[in-house]
Amino acid sequence: MAIADQTERGADTTRSGVEKLRAYVMNGTWVAGDKLPTQADLCAELGVSRSVLREAMASLKAEGLLTSRQGAGVFVGKQSPSPFRLAGDDLDQIPGILNLLELRAAVEIEAAGLAAMRRTTEQADMIRAAWGRIEDAIDDPEGSIAADREFHLAVARASGNPRFEEFLGYLRDLLIPRQQVRVQADPSVGHSGYLRMLQREHGEIEQAIRIGDAVEARAAMRRHLIDGAQRYRRWAEDATATTTSVV
Repeated sequence: MAIADQTERGADTTRSGVEKLRAYVMNGTWVAGDKLPTQADLCAELGVSRSVLREAMASLKAEGLLTSRQGAGVFVGKQSPSPFRLAGDDLDQIPGILNLLELRAAVEIEAAGLAAMRRTTEQADMIRAAWGRIEDAIDDPEGSIAADREFHLAVARASGNPRFEEFLGYLRDLLIPRQQVRVQADPSVGHSGYLRMLQREHGEIEQAIRIGDAVEARAAMRRHLIDGAQRYRRWAEDATATTTSVV
């Protein structure tokens, strides 16, 4: 199966999980204040994996439809008449991805710095473990994308500010088309080569956070996201030049 097809299948699975959970809230099956069933029960009921369920719940938390209470579980939140939403109709195109990368940079650079200052030993280990899962999934498009998102969420979680994780939890479903667009723009590099390039950048972020270097953590995250934006611009320019030359 082609990389783009596997990536799209993963995106569809996550979106399906989000919509199933949202339907429970919006149709009154669950009401404000209700405690959600256990993850095991929800996975069985929805027919999804734990990773997909976590992504779906994070998206709904970012919308305010679900809320976590420390030590108590996840509950249905009060519904807002106009929850914050980002239109995702241009995120399979380079301009939309560039806009999103700029938004992520504004949030994740500071999150990385705070993580370096505040992270616990356990959180540092979780970031390292997330890095390792990307490494293990180098040849698995769907698995590597999920692991990549978990890495960035682990960094946000280590910032000590839950709003960073909630915000990225909302964004991460919109980031899924990234690999599909990249392969279409520049198929010569290949999925594995692209991921190994990203892994070097992830490793710099992880190391800076582990040793508590907030300045370098911010700089490493900036390089990671800004370099990503520059890569997309270059691929777009190359694709345009190739199309023009053929015509």
